Amino acid sequence: MQFGWTITVHILFAALSIGLAPFIIYFTWKDVRHDEPAYTRLREFWIKVFAVGFVMGTVTGIPMSFQFGTNFPVFSEVSGELIGGPLAFEAKMAFFLEAVFLGVLLFGRERVSDRTYVLSSVLTGVGAWLSGFWILVVNAWMQTPRGFELVERNGMEVAQLTDPVAAFLTPRLPWMYVHMMNASVISVTLVVAGISAYFVWRKRDSKAWNTALRMAIVLLLITAPLQAIHGDAYGRHVADTQEQKFAAMEAHYDTGQADLHLIAIPTSLDAMTDPRTDNLYTISLPAVGSFLASGGDFSAEVVGLHEYDDNPPVALVFWSFRLMVGLGFLFIGLALWGGNLLRKGAVADRTRYLQAMMLASPLGYVALLTGWYVTEIGRQPWVVQDVLKTSDAVSQSLTAAEATGTLVAFVLLYIALLTAFGYVLKWLIASELERMGVRDPDEAGRPQLPWVSDDD
Repeated sequence: MQFGWTITVHILFAALSIGLAPFIIYFTWKDVRHDEPAYTRLREFWIKVFAVGFVMGTVTGIPMSFQFGTNFPVFSEVSGELIGGPLAFEAKMAFFLEAVFLGVLLFGRERVSDRTYVLSSVLTGVGAWLSGFWILVVNAWMQTPRGFELVERNGMEVAQLTDPVAAFLTPRLPWMYVHMMNASVISVTLVVAGISAYFVWRKRDSKAWNTALRMAIVLLLITAPLQAIHGDAYGRHVADTQEQKFAAMEAHYDTGQADLHLIAIPTSLDAMTDPRTDNLYTISLPAVGSFLASGGDFSAEVVGLHEYDDNPPVALVFWSFRLMVGLGFLFIGLALWGGNLLRKGAVADRTRYLQAMMLASPLGYVALLTGWYVTEIGRQPWVVQDVLKTSDAVSQSLTAAEATGTLVAFVLLYIALLTAFGYVLKWLIASELERMGVRDPDEAGRPQLPWVSDDD
């Protein structure tokens, strides 16, 4: 729970860096090339958001590396030779690249050439996407471990690296990388669309924010359908490589032909915590689960959860998967609605659409997190699939009181950090409204950060 909470908060900011990168590169290039005030404002606003998210991502990410040692020392010892390299590459190859050129973006507009400035935006984005790559190299190896052999050292079996290419480029990596990067872009695109819709709602003729809203809609038209298509193929890969996880995603208990539950409604409290066919009201497609798992065979046998002695928390996996997929189709609907309005040139005039995008702005992150929960919780009871169980990977000296006390501390600290981020984002939005000349009658002006004077 402690590590899950830590990474839940951290992934919000990691995805923000990944998803904002394409926007920052585009806005920077357009600003430098055309020197239009609209693109200057967009570049300046979103670079500030990126910078705050980068700082928050750094602060929330550092404790995870310590938790490997304090909470999961057996995991660190068994798999350290496989995961140590990619994690070091992430810090030295990606994090520093992103940090250095973000500094140029923040403070170098008048100090470097236009070409260097645009290149800095590209390298900042490359750093963010490289960081995601190396982290997912580690996680993909945990899902489908390859390129190692178990040897005995100091009386313990540990994984020894035998083939770096096979270990780093596992069968899961391309599926996971494309899905996670695209999910991050979708999540941030919805945030950009929601904030842009708010500014357009407050001032319909804002050139800058109409531009940002149109770009977000176009990007959503590309990424939302791609995620559904790719997710379908990714699901078949999971069925081939992690049968138990696939069974948990569908709450499939008995080995045999599997239906696909389009809609699942719990009929009792037990159905929420232990979803099974006989305690759910479902609208299902007969045998389509077998079709999807096998890639075309309606009669294919799907292994059920009854075949295993120890299963993941099925309810968390089952409902998370449904929420993720349901939101994915909602995003496709919003993209098509927006595309139709773009065709008519009526996006700024449709208040309902602007309000819908404002309401939907956090939902991309909900879908991203529930998808991550399916990936991580669905792998249980294994921390490294078929190699090391989570129960064997944890510290034997860590007491329940220590784990609970630090969990409470992390929850409180990270809630404070999230609140601070929300406050700064609200301040940036209020500042932009003032810059646009939009004020409510009772507003005295832009709210001041308590530790910042007017001169600053």
